[in-house]
Amino acid sequence: MINKLSSQHEDFDSQLSSLISWESVSNKDVNKIVDEIITEIQNKGDKALLNYTVELDLVKVNSISDLIISKEKLKKSFDDLDDMQKNALTISADRIKSYHQKQLQKTWTYKDEDGTVLGQKITPLDRVGLYVPGGKAAYPSSVLMNAIPAKIAGVNELIMVVPTPNGVTNELVLAAAHIAKVDMVITVGGAQAIAALAYGTESIPKVDKIVGPGNIYVATAKRQVFGQVGIDMIAGPSEILIICDGSTNPDWIAMDLFSQAEHDEEAQSILLCPDKDFINRVEESIKNLLPTMEREDIIRIALKNRGALIHTKDINEAIYISNMIAPEHLELSVKNPESLLDNIKHAGAIFMGKFSSEALGDYCAGPNHVLPTSGTARFSSPLGVYDFQKRSSIIMASSEGANNLGQIAATLANGEGLQAHAKSAMYRVDKE
Repeated sequence: MINKLSSQHEDFDSQLSSLISWESVSNKDVNKIVDEIITEIQNKGDKALLNYTVELDLVKVNSISDLIISKEKLKKSFDDLDDMQKNALTISADRIKSYHQKQLQKTWTYKDEDGTVLGQKITPLDRVGLYVPGGKAAYPSSVLMNAIPAKIAGVNELIMVVPTPNGVTNELVLAAAHIAKVDMVITVGGAQAIAALAYGTESIPKVDKIVGPGNIYVATAKRQVFGQVGIDMIAGPSEILIICDGSTNPDWIAMDLFSQAEHDEEAQSILLCPDKDFINRVEESIKNLLPTMEREDIIRIALKNRGALIHTKDINEAIYISNMIAPEHLELSVKNPESLLDNIKHAGAIFMGKFSSEALGDYCAGPNHVLPTSGTARFSSPLGVYDFQKRSSIIMASSEGANNLGQIAATLANGEGLQAHAKSAMYRVDKE
């Protein structure tokens, strides 16, 4: 049902490497299809986008304007929710806002002794595209996590695309778009929607950056258009890694492992624990609880293929292995999680203590749930306000500064053989 490994086994390193390996978006057939779709959108704009939507999503419409959802409709979707759903969305949005407002970067300057002013100017992106999955997957939480930081950053126009197979819309997703103040919602999806955002069509303006999760076609398209526009990341399957000292209810640990495994068959759930008896108890909990899960089949495949219960020598070794894996979600389900925090080097989000289930981070704790996967937490960070802002350097030389710095710049420029650079700097030396 789930792999059981020991760090003391002579083949452990190779077993672990095989377990955590994941091929990124490199399917040649998918790449070819996506290339064709992008070219069609570039050449034919709205016409190609409409054709793909009718063909792939089985939506019967005559023009792209029929696929644009009005702000009045978004508000109605929110107003029609029951009180419990309204409350959950509103509280989640408020918590996400409160957290991300603390990430706002500000413009700053300082003055050198010679009067030269240096600094950094912060400006928001003008226009951002947000992809939201549709069909089997519908994630209002992703709308909040992507849109709210963008709006806090000051993004002027936020355009959301969401596929609606067979014309079926998800009211929670539309309600979330209303709460998050999305400016434009268009019911298109797939690689064609990514291409439309990246290059623009008659109805969809070109954006500066595209964020949001999607299937392999969406992920491949995002990779293909990177450079034309910015992207958040190429996300792999969802991951959870739990370090436990054996003091947590084993049912809680089993359910936390399920919480990521239920995303899809390639999701990864790993437990690291030095208590062999506790690992056996978690395994028993998995056996007992799995048949009660609505997504049992998906969870079962994910646990069998990529899940593991790993017995470690001690907690320190568990931390070492965790840092090697660099998980998307890391739970420190131990008695004194603060004592471990300084030793955690690589993780997308860190959940401290046995009461901090990863699910809280997915929906309403406040920090962003768009996180680096597949080991990329070694060099990247959660989505945040800073992803929707850019920095410009400020340089305002005084007369004295131009005199001093000009000579230094000219010396270095001549050393590089760039005489125009040197002369440009020297023209201002000893000049009022």
